[in-house]
Amino acid sequence: MKKHCFLVLFFLISWIFATAQVPGSVVAYSPAASGLYIGSPSICILSNGDYLASHDLFGPKSNEFERPNSRIYRSKDKGKTWTQISEINGQFWSKLFVHEKGLYFMGTSKHHGNTIIRKSTDGGVTWTEPTDGENGLLLAGEYHCAPMPLIEHNGRLWRAMEDAMGSIKKWGKRYGAFMMSIPLGADPMKAANWTSSNVLRYDSTLLNGNFGAWIEGNAVVDPTGQLWDVLRVDDKSTLEEKAAFVKISADGKTATFDSNTGFVKFPGGSKKFSIRYDPKSKLYWTIANYIPQEIKAANLGKNPASIRNTQALFSSEDLRNWDLRTILLQHPEIIKHGFQYVDWLFEGKDIIFLSRTAFDDGQGGAHNNHDANYLTFHRIKKFRKMGVKE
Repeated sequence: MKKHCFLVLFFLISWIFATAQVPGSVVAYSPAASGLYIGSPSICILSNGDYLASHDLFGPKSNEFERPNSRIYRSKDKGKTWTQISEINGQFWSKLFVHEKGLYFMGTSKHHGNTIIRKSTDGGVTWTEPTDGENGLLLAGEYHCAPMPLIEHNGRLWRAMEDAMGSIKKWGKRYGAFMMSIPLGADPMKAANWTSSNVLRYDSTLLNGNFGAWIEGNAVVDPTGQLWDVLRVDDKSTLEEKAAFVKISADGKTATFDSNTGFVKFPGGSKKFSIRYDPKSKLYWTIANYIPQEIKAANLGKNPASIRNTQALFSSEDLRNWDLRTILLQHPEIIKHGFQYVDWLFEGKDIIFLSRTAFDDGQGGAHNNHDANYLTFHRIKKFRKMGVKE
């Protein structure tokens, strides 16, 4: 009995130490020793003002290649505290979103699984099961995605995805970019209502042979009204990061890429980023995992995709040129500390966001900067004034 009490006290002290140190409000925690790492942060706001957050579990003990788990949390106090309300078996890489008064969770059934969508009618406590094309099974096969924005444009709802069925079954080489869309008013649970564009396959000749992958695309509309799939780009040859701009036709059926103009300098472009347009400021905004100049100058010989110790807020008038507004999260150590896979939303004058966070926890910290041990919540107050000289 005394031994049991000691262990309980030890873990309680470790938890208190951990939550006191890590930035933001802790939504979830999973120590490295568990073999379960926190992935795929996603956030939405319900009509009653409650926040919902989600993440999946990956790693050696996760069953991510068969039937992975995703967890749903609710906050009734604007992100200060969180309570787990649901656990879903068979859901991965997924995005929570509210659409036409419905609450949905869209992603894949597993690591490189079917494209699926679930619906909840009780605020995220219970969810439908994707059984067939009438009930949430949208595309059968091997697919890849991340919790990326869904946007309304030209009478349709749009969501970027990746096909993982390329002929070379290796990370990067297997992924092809495409766009999914559905008419507004149509039932998202029915596969027949969705349109998919053609798939643009991996091309080893791009970027003078340095092209590694394009994944985790954003559906975003430029100032002229053109819809793009703006993707993360893997290029290990340089620390000058970039994004790929894939053009999507108005009917959502055709995706094209111009290799001469389609790669655009983008801060943090080798890691997952999300872009959203703010009508009030008339600017595009992103929270990006960019590489500060001092790290570039140190010439550490690192793959840019592995440098995840800094998250910063950027804005742009045209999607092509980005201004640094402020540093949001940063740690000087880059091997076991990371703030990554941020999902975020506008809320009035603020931005709220979730981070997949690798940080000290009193038990040896995260396995590495990629294999996060925390899901953390953060708020950027009066974001439009960040970086503006009064």
